[in-house]
Amino acid sequence: MNPNHPVIVVALALLLAGSVATEAFDGNQVKVSNGWLEGTLDPSSGVRAFKGIPFAQPPVGELRWKPPQPRANWSGVRKADKFGPRAMQRPIFGDMAFRSDGMSEDCLYLNVWTPARSGKEHLPVLVYFYGGGFQAGDGSEGRYDGESMARRGIVAVTVNYRLNVFGFFSHPELTKESSHHASGNYGLLDQYAVLRWVQLNISAFGGDRTKVTIAGESAGSISVSALMASPLAKNLFARAIGESGSLLGTLTPVPLAEAEQTGLKFATNNGANSLAELRALRAEKLVETTGRRGAPWFGLTIDGYFFSEDPVRVFEEGKQSKVPLLVGWNSEEMNYRMVLGQAEPTTENLESALKRLYPKDWEQALTVYKAATPEDVIQAATDLASDRFISYSTWKWADLQSKSSHKPVYRYYYAHPRPAMRPEMGNATAGLAGGVTRNSGNNPPAPPAKGAVHSAEIEYALGNLSLNTVYAWTAEDNRVSETMQSYFANFIKTGNPNGTGLPDWAPLNQGKTAQFMRLDVEPQLQIEQHGDRYLFLDQSQKKK
Repeated sequence: MNPNHPVIVVALALLLAGSVATEAFDGNQVKVSNGWLEGTLDPSSGVRAFKGIPFAQPPVGELRWKPPQPRANWSGVRKADKFGPRAMQRPIFGDMAFRSDGMSEDCLYLNVWTPARSGKEHLPVLVYFYGGGFQAGDGSEGRYDGESMARRGIVAVTVNYRLNVFGFFSHPELTKESSHHASGNYGLLDQYAVLRWVQLNISAFGGDRTKVTIAGESAGSISVSALMASPLAKNLFARAIGESGSLLGTLTPVPLAEAEQTGLKFATNNGANSLAELRALRAEKLVETTGRRGAPWFGLTIDGYFFSEDPVRVFEEGKQSKVPLLVGWNSEEMNYRMVLGQAEPTTENLESALKRLYPKDWEQALTVYKAATPEDVIQAATDLASDRFISYSTWKWADLQSKSSHKPVYRYYYAHPRPAMRPEMGNATAGLAGGVTRNSGNNPPAPPAKGAVHSAEIEYALGNLSLNTVYAWTAEDNRVSETMQSYFANFIKTGNPNGTGLPDWAPLNQGKTAQFMRLDVEPQLQIEQHGDRYLFLDQSQKKK
């Protein structure tokens, strides 16, 4: 029997978990499987934070482009009072606000916030994966901070995972050296390693390893859907939350052979004729080359290991993790200009755009994205841009999970726009990561969004409005945050978002008609009105 088989490894981890300390905290110290940690205590909230905890060996040198390896034990007490380094990345989202200790290829660290006073409390656990298109992001970003969720009785965990060429590079030599005959998906394997770490160690922080919820937004949400599709992650979590995106239509995985050819071309373009030469390149050099014109996008791969088969088939046939799912998307995931370009919002220009995008099915597209006035055109183009970007794939995930899992699926539609920016922000444009990008010259600020843009819900859902000083939050914003965070916290605790004082949220698959919760100042359960849009896009996807 192979002792490194993932099932055996997890089984051993569960057996060993009993050896991790479960006594009352010694001050701010806890013992995990690799040694003692010392975190910090916020006396006002009673929440302890343990930051920069290593969960694997640094993936450097010969460990570059290998699955994460077990971390060596340390002696003495390791300080856990600051975030570890973020993964190597280019600043493609200029508004990401990092609190990490610099940037390094040595990036495999996680952070824990706990309200527990001992390791005996068996609290529910939230493991949150950041977004950024698998190209950028970090577990230190304030919008993901775990203290607010911890104040609600949840042990919150944020993590780092490898990105871009470091996290998703495939190459024939990598496949050959792998005992699984696989390459790529190292960033997803990092996430899998985190879930194994949680199973082994979270009881030391007062968490219950049988009550783990995995969650994320954008690429983090896609990661959640990927973990649900992977046979490796089975039984490592009890529920799942996805905010805007799934691999069933957004950043979909490609076959291993295709990914290997992309890797070969990248290596050639960098003058590397072997894997050894690639591993010898400086990390800074590698990340710089990913920004050159024509550089490939490194993403998910059907590698035969993390993904044993096409994830769409996995969900269609009910082979995924069958857990309760809370999932949804925002009202303005993408701007209407992504469909119309610089053309005026007229019915003629919408028809022209549909003919370009769906040359054989444009008439059908026009029936599901219909418009009669310029305002209608803007809304229809916004809906189409959002659907093509990320809403359709999220709908597909919810639809298949509700049909094949026999578990409740709670779907939402987040419609609350952010408020105006604070006056001191001046001439700036809102970014996708909750911050701003400064405008150059004397151009006027961009007009405010008409809906909830991509990523706008994160601070509301996790209770972190106060950590984002860009926007002039109002009483209504705090009210929306209180409602949304309450729904999320209830789901993390029980697998059901409903609770005292909240409008009733029925599952998507309860009854004959699909229903969802519209999250705004006044939450409202609504009946699906645009299923024809998603069915049209579903048909278009199958024709590719």
